[in-house]
Amino acid sequence: MANAFPFSLHFLFLLSLLTLTFVFSSPVQEPEAIVYEVQRSVNASRRNLGYLSCGTGNPMDDCWRCDPSWEKNRRRLADCAIGFGRDAIGGRDGRIYVVTDSGDDDPVNPRPGTLRYAVIQDEPLWIIFKRDMVIRLKEELIMNSFKTIDGRGASVHIAGGPCITIQYVSNIIIHGIHIHDCKQGGNTMVRSNPRHFGWRTLSDGDGVSIFGGSHVWIDHCSLSNCRDGLIDAIMGSTAITISNNYMTHHNKVMLLGHSDSYSADKSMQVTIAYNHFGEGLVQRMPRCRHGYFHVVNNDYTHWEMYAIGGSASPTINSQGNRFLAPDIRFSKEVTKHEDAPESEWKSWNWRSEGDLMLNGAYFTPSGAGASSSYSRASSLGARPSTLVSTITGGAGALSCKKGSRC
Repeated sequence: MANAFPFSLHFLFLLSLLTLTFVFSSPVQEPEAIVYEVQRSVNASRRNLGYLSCGTGNPMDDCWRCDPSWEKNRRRLADCAIGFGRDAIGGRDGRIYVVTDSGDDDPVNPRPGTLRYAVIQDEPLWIIFKRDMVIRLKEELIMNSFKTIDGRGASVHIAGGPCITIQYVSNIIIHGIHIHDCKQGGNTMVRSNPRHFGWRTLSDGDGVSIFGGSHVWIDHCSLSNCRDGLIDAIMGSTAITISNNYMTHHNKVMLLGHSDSYSADKSMQVTIAYNHFGEGLVQRMPRCRHGYFHVVNNDYTHWEMYAIGGSASPTINSQGNRFLAPDIRFSKEVTKHEDAPESEWKSWNWRSEGDLMLNGAYFTPSGAGASSSYSRASSLGARPSTLVSTITGGAGALSCKKGSRC
């Protein structure tokens, strides 16, 4: 992913300055306030308020899934995110664009009707699909700001080629897509907007690559078997929610933070909620650096090395998750404090609250868990971990039919 740089060194320098101004000119969201908002949303769902509430305890799903007219009210979804990515509006304020062509013959001059043509446009777009399709991209799908990719009502697979890149843009929603078997791309020209195309170096082969992006929500996707990460966020990316996804058969699942020396990632804030980390996963669910990471009500049913890890003093707030350790004798520990001696990592703020540990699983906490600010943030409990299987029961891409609830 770190190889996915813009088209020239000169352009990269100028774009980096603009990006840092864009990302950091907005005030960093206060972690306590966002964690409180997650809890407020959960409580509202619990009380079964509003005619759409299904009472599942999953506030994102309760916000829209009970509506039998979801297909006519697609953009309601943009109001349903919680956590750090809750302000990602995607293409809510734009028109609906229907993808009719699964092809990707020319990454520089994409045909109207293709997914690539839609995502590079300057205007906000809510992108849907006319029918089931498998899209094998020739090169990375470089998205422009204010776009929603909404796979509801069709079975849409992005697979077998390079996949999605969210680079130096904001307000992206990716929902209801199967993303798998992603490969490297690059060393060629690719268009990023209607006015510009340029040289792309070799990419890493991530499912979703977030590079200097902000206000991103990835929801109800099924991801597996990519060359590098399933979802990676680096280089100052922030304001991200990763929710309701089903992830399987992969080694390095999620990298959040570019490197131990890249201090700009101290502003990274990511909510990881209601996901199912399933069979065939090895590590990095997620692997964190520098920032603040709220890991809430996820179901971990497999890991071969560890579930949650990190370096460079990230804050990890784990609440109400279910951790089922594998039968492998030496893989019972949920956590991995990487690249540091205990004398260093014992000060990192890693806390487990209300997590359910099964089959010998254990979480190694660290840091000043009793400090005032961290304690307040962590004391806002998630739904009970015993309910995680219900909350995450619909994780992954849904099979939604017009005229009935999803």
